[in-house]
Amino acid sequence: MIQDIETIDEFLAHRTDDVEEAVRTAAATEIMPRFRQLAAHEIDEKSGPHDLVTDADRKAEEYLTEALVKLLPGSVVVGEEAVHANPATYEAIKGEAPVWIVDPVDGTRQFVHGDPGFCTLVALAHRGVLLASWTYAPARDQLAVAVRGRGALLDGEPLRAGSPAPGRDLEVATSHPDYTTDDQKRALLGLWTDGVSPRACGSAGLEYLAVARGELDATAFSWEAAWDHAAGLLLVEEAGGAHLTLAGEPFRITGGNALPFTAARDAATARRVLGLLSGGA
Repeated sequence: MIQDIETIDEFLAHRTDDVEEAVRTAAATEIMPRFRQLAAHEIDEKSGPHDLVTDADRKAEEYLTEALVKLLPGSVVVGEEAVHANPATYEAIKGEAPVWIVDPVDGTRQFVHGDPGFCTLVALAHRGVLLASWTYAPARDQLAVAVRGRGALLDGEPLRAGSPAPGRDLEVATSHPDYTTDDQKRALLGLWTDGVSPRACGSAGLEYLAVARGELDATAFSWEAAWDHAAGLLLVEEAGGAHLTLAGEPFRITGGNALPFTAARDAATARRVLGLLSGGA
């Protein structure tokens, strides 16, 4: 069992390339051979027709679970598909062991429909603190990596979110109304106002990447599943952005957040979006 943050820092100083290799290999062997090649029996519904899982999701998560624990002995994995099978495994995010948070195919609906807008998300956290993340869009061969305190890179080049241009409408990606409570719908309606251009989100991981690149001004999401948010939140932070929940606090991967929440290119934009969400609430 790894007991202290210094040991994890040492791991991150020397082994991030190995994590990258594991992510790329999972995509190359389990995801991309099935892209635009899925048979009907390889696709299943979970909670409903918009919540899909494929053999690519399952196989990639199995590969990453084995590879990541082998890279960091004593760590555990919280993966979307494993949690679907056994919800109790999600509690490991609150535990003492280093935890890998994995979404093997973020944007499964896009993947199923042959759209390249999907990615593999991996984050490493310890005691509720995000330490590193990998966002890989295999159909586009784009890899973004963030390490806490060391910045964010896209394909080896530094990422800076910057700030929105003055006078231009804010572009905000939001949760789809089908996945929100009545209270959350009212909060999100605060974004339908002058000076804001909201739209429904696609893959959450790719929306976070767009914020970190300065291509999207903010997100406004209404669900907490850590595998959707962990990698992207650290990516945005390390690119100079910020995130806030409806309570005015940073989002916690351990849960209990006041929703919706926003991640934005800079702190001022996060506060502006939060004000609109609070007004709608």
